[in-house]
Amino acid sequence: MKTTESSSLYSNLESMPVGELLSNINREDKRVPVVIEKIIPQIEILVKAVVGKMKKGGRLFYIGAGTSGRLGVVDASEIPPTFGMAQGKVIGLIAGGDKAIRKAVEHAEDDPKQAWKDLQKHKISKEDFVIGIAASGRTPYVIGGVKEARKKKIETACITCNAGSDLAKNVDYPIEVVVGPEFVTGSTRMKAGTAQKLILNMISTATMIQLGRVKGNKMVDMQLTNDKLIDRGIRMIMEELKVGEKKAQALLKQFGSVRKAISQK
Repeated sequence: MKTTESSSLYSNLESMPVGELLSNINREDKRVPVVIEKIIPQIEILVKAVVGKMKKGGRLFYIGAGTSGRLGVVDASEIPPTFGMAQGKVIGLIAGGDKAIRKAVEHAEDDPKQAWKDLQKHKISKEDFVIGIAASGRTPYVIGGVKEARKKKIETACITCNAGSDLAKNVDYPIEVVVGPEFVTGSTRMKAGTAQKLILNMISTATMIQLGRVKGNKMVDMQLTNDKLIDRGIRMIMEELKVGEKKAQALLKQFGSVRKAISQK
């Protein structure tokens, strides 16, 4: 039996007081970063491969279904506002299309040919990189997508929470983060989802830093789409240039970005 389907280490959950439920969920969640720490070398190799592709103009694609697909879409959608990267450089695809982000689409993940069709809509090529995300490691949508990508000489990776999965066997860079049985048996939106989210954060953030989208420790290319981010930008300029708030505000208004403003140093 796959680890993600194994029976929970806890029983009679409906009889547990709320405090005990929360403590036990938290206890299980603490296992996740410990497991991830052990596979950082594999994640490092993957990040370097992704950076190499993107430095040459390639794109990064995530493909997944259900929770895994949603996590990929979320990570991809946050790249432009956070790092100022152009739309379409990191793309998240989910089985069943965008409507599946909010509502499950029946049997969408069961078609092994659909992911490649979805990738083709974006004119994917060997310049790009594909990461398949599937907690179980057996999702047909994801496996079919990475298999076809490899046939076309496109580099591939995966994030899965079971060892020795079919998905891992069909990619160039397998990331297997085995976090153990879920608190609620089979509910991979819990520890498995948390593990996938943490690894996606690591991959995309490290990649963007390597691509020069961070200066020091600041998001100097972030899109100034609301008052909070504008205020953050002003503070960055104040700190970097050692100027007052009014001067920083004027520079941000003049240049339209933190990076351009602080380049006046």
